Amino acid sequence: MRVSLKDVAAHAGVSIKTVSNVVNNYQHVTPAMRERVQRSIDALGYRPNLTARHLRKGRTGIIALALPELGNPYFAELAAAVIDTAAEHDYTVLLDHTGGRREQEILVSQGFRARVIDGLILSPIELEAKDFRDREEPVPLVLLGEREYDLPYDHIAIDNVAAARAAVRHLVSLGRRRVAFIGARRGRSQPAQLRVQGWREELTAAGLPADGSLVAATDGWGHADGAAAMAHILDAGERPDAVFAYNDPMAIGAMRVLHERGLRVPEDIAVVGFDDVLEGRFSAVTLTSVSPDKAAIGRLAVESVLARLHDAAPEPRRIWADYRLVERESTLGRPSGTGGAGA
Repeated sequence: MRVSLKDVAAHAGVSIKTVSNVVNNYQHVTPAMRERVQRSIDALGYRPNLTARHLRKGRTGIIALALPELGNPYFAELAAAVIDTAAEHDYTVLLDHTGGRREQEILVSQGFRARVIDGLILSPIELEAKDFRDREEPVPLVLLGEREYDLPYDHIAIDNVAAARAAVRHLVSLGRRRVAFIGARRGRSQPAQLRVQGWREELTAAGLPADGSLVAATDGWGHADGAAAMAHILDAGERPDAVFAYNDPMAIGAMRVLHERGLRVPEDIAVVGFDDVLEGRFSAVTLTSVSPDKAAIGRLAVESVLARLHDAAPEPRRIWADYRLVERESTLGRPSGTGGAGA
């Protein structure tokens, strides 16, 4: 049998309004009263009807999260961070998979789910600024990712150029001089362009050539794409001594090809990825990677949507999330005493 506010009020010997104030976390309830009501809530196993609560406020209690690749480990981890934060605010997350297709991104951004959601968090790949300018949908929108937009929406990202430079700087500091980049996108992709820009800027700053023959473009960003890009560079007769990959799956694909060709990581070729996904921490050679603060990105996205819902947000902001370079075996070798590389 479902426990109601009336049941809790009778058990605690207080009014229904007092129980409601405690459940809704109103600040003016005294600590003693809050504790008294909470004991009754725990004793009876009361669970608030979140759907009814949201509906009373004219809301659904649902935030949509639209991502380009649900199979990509980075986006899976990011989705988990969004879902966890939303739950803390009694919100449910509805996942949309756009596949990075422009028509699907337009459909999502223009509000085809507007009647069932309170806000939208969107990570676009193909949309241009002009695609948003005619948006009339009042549902709050928060953008994720590194596309550059001059738009009146909160936008949460990391500094891709600086992060790429940090990755290349690490390789250069280890004495690597021919650093390849795999994952330059055929067609439009600002994130890929920004990471190539960082690769080029850091090599130039170090007095090293940014050799275009060491840049491999791909159609996708998965393991097979990384493997194909690495094979392309090697088959062309190029021999880098380091590889910076657009993301971790590509880096892991590249390491597989290097292993098949009899090249050792990192002794012959050091490898750095991007996104610091779980898979890279447990690969045969653990992967050095740029690690965006995914938990912070998820938290900032949800909090930005809720701030817009409550009219508590300042002017639209570009919010920079932190990142760090996590150094592992693919550039440093195995620690001494393990009997592996670098011992």
